[in-house]
Amino acid sequence: MKLLRAAIAESYPGRWRRVESIALLATIPAFYLAMLPGQRVFSAMLYLVALIVSAGVTLTEVIAAREQRPHHPARRRSYLGLLLGVALLLCAALPQGDSPDLLILRLGTAALVILRWSESALPVAWRGSLPQLLGMGMGVLGLCGLGFWWLEPKANTFGDGLWLAFTTAATVGYGDIVPSSPAAKIFAVFVVLMGLAVLSLVTASIAALLVQTEERRIEHELLRNLHRELQVIRDELATIRRESPRAAAAADARAP
Repeated sequence: MKLLRAAIAESYPGRWRRVESIALLATIPAFYLAMLPGQRVFSAMLYLVALIVSAGVTLTEVIAAREQRPHHPARRRSYLGLLLGVALLLCAALPQGDSPDLLILRLGTAALVILRWSESALPVAWRGSLPQLLGMGMGVLGLCGLGFWWLEPKANTFGDGLWLAFTTAATVGYGDIVPSSPAAKIFAVFVVLMGLAVLSLVTASIAALLVQTEERRIEHELLRNLHRELQVIRDELATIRRESPRAAAAADARAP
């Protein structure tokens, strides 16, 4: 059993997190299909697919976390997985509609999905370079443009959807195109949150780059000063070595 736990703990972090992240993408169309008439079966199927994959990953987390200390990150991640599994099950079992209680449940489930994604994506993003973060921002903007093109009746082209996504994420709001349908308004909330998250990552990456540049400059200056001081010490030691035989010879000459 210990060998099985060790194997699961070793193989889990990379492969299964990617599989779960892909499966949780199904909750995005499921969220909107649950509000449309006649789409309840498809919405429930998508939620169940995400639930099955997330439950399997959570099971591996629970097995791996049993060998860890109480406050280990693996335990916290397993607790989040269990909570997400319950929320996905409720979303799949409850009827369709856009009543406030159902909407709050689905929005809470979406928030848990975002937290689940962030636990896997943010460490990778923080280790990445600025070009990678900018590429991620462009990809998120393109996906948001597709979402608005699909959900907003006034967005007749992909360019309109992309423009609406940009103005929404940047919180500019020129007013030429605005979300008008309930689905587009709900989607705009997530676009604003994702825009703030990506902008914060890019800003933090630029700030870290500037700080690292200043730290390198200070380190180089300290190294140059250290090399100069070491060179002075070497010169003084060489002078002492040269003068030591002369001082010894002079002392021998003065001796009776």
